Amino acid sequence: MKQLYFLLMDIFWEVHRDLPREGPGDNASTRRAFQCLPAMPARPFILDMGCGPGMQTLELARLSGGRLVGLDTHLPFLIHLHREAQAVGLAAQIDILNASMANAPFAEQSFDLIWSEGAIYILGFAAGLSLWRRLLRPGGCVAVTELSWLKQDPPQEPLSFWRSNYPAMQSVETNCQMASKAGYHLLEHFTLPDSAWWESYYGPMHQRITALRAKYADRPENLAGLDGEQAEIDLFQQYSNWYGYEFYLLRA
Repeated sequence: MKQLYFLLMDIFWEVHRDLPREGPGDNASTRRAFQCLPAMPARPFILDMGCGPGMQTLELARLSGGRLVGLDTHLPFLIHLHREAQAVGLAAQIDILNASMANAPFAEQSFDLIWSEGAIYILGFAAGLSLWRRLLRPGGCVAVTELSWLKQDPPQEPLSFWRSNYPAMQSVETNCQMASKAGYHLLEHFTLPDSAWWESYYGPMHQRITALRAKYADRPENLAGLDGEQAEIDLFQQYSNWYGYEFYLLRA
């Protein structure tokens, strides 16, 4: 069993290595979310929780003109972000930190804005919002995307898949209620467009899976791991009107 786990993790990282993003999103949605926030200080201090390879971190640096910290537990993501920031002239604005979202080593009321695209699920939506609130300055904001049910009574196939893979997944309405209970005022929320799933995430992932099928054509255990990755893509292609990533813009 342990050997199978490590095999699946190896396949996971081989599929996901060097993708443009590690979850659904695009710069247009990052810009839209930032524009929903109240006026920031001239040079806001922003923490990007679970920043991954940092496409949104770079866009936030451009949008805000502020100082940012990209935090992630996976060091290769942070190295990629640092190199990209250097390449586009944003390295002076962006620090990287190899640390856990659950134990961010910052004093209370350190940040004007906490950003997290596609990563809060690691802690749980309500738990993450509650934990991060202490890091916000008075009137500070959180911008976060979370996988959410968009309609009631979804079909059995996506319901079974996500009950198995993300049992904590809730409806948009429930997430809004949890944000309120965690001490936030909801400023705005919107659903990421399907294009935000395909252009920088599922599209490149599908191409990688196709290439790896040729590499592992004679290794059925590896192909089974690739089938698992492809199943998520196929599910979204069929049921994207039932679930998606919702952007929640919140003020403490």
